[in-house]
Amino acid sequence: MIKKTLFCLLTLLASAQTSAAETGLVLKADQLRADTFNDAKVVGRVNKNDSVEILNKKGAWLEIKSAGKSGWVRLLTVKRNNAGGTDVAGVVGVATGRSGTGKVVSTTGIRGLSAEDLKTAQFNETETKKLESYTANADEAKQFASSGGLTSRSYPYFTGAAQ
Repeated sequence: MIKKTLFCLLTLLASAQTSAAETGLVLKADQLRADTFNDAKVVGRVNKNDSVEILNKKGAWLEIKSAGKSGWVRLLTVKRNNAGGTDVAGVVGVATGRSGTGKVVSTTGIRGLSAEDLKTAQFNETETKKLESYTANADEAKQFASSGGLTSRSYPYFTGAAQ
């Protein structure tokens, strides 16, 4: 009974945390736009170091609210603050078997791994062996290149920019 009550309480706390809006800090002054494209109507401005509420994310754009005005800015304009409730969410994640963060660090056109993803990464020998099976030696690489019509060229050693 206690475990069930504790689980329900943790689930309730985690859901309350996820429903709370994410906040951030403006890294550089920018224009608030009515939509997610560069030539959308300008509906306001944000200044460097303004605190904002992040309402939505669409591609490389964030919908934010600052000083009563809301609009869209580029993703790289805002530094997201870490939510305070991630510890509770982590406990619930472990209890439910969903311990991944669900957060992906991204920049324009690039998706990567968060620091937390790297901390929780596990070694997978099967996948490592699979990856190693794709290696090619020098002779195989030369044969592959020549079958594609590529030829080798020699270039002089680069000594630096001309003065």
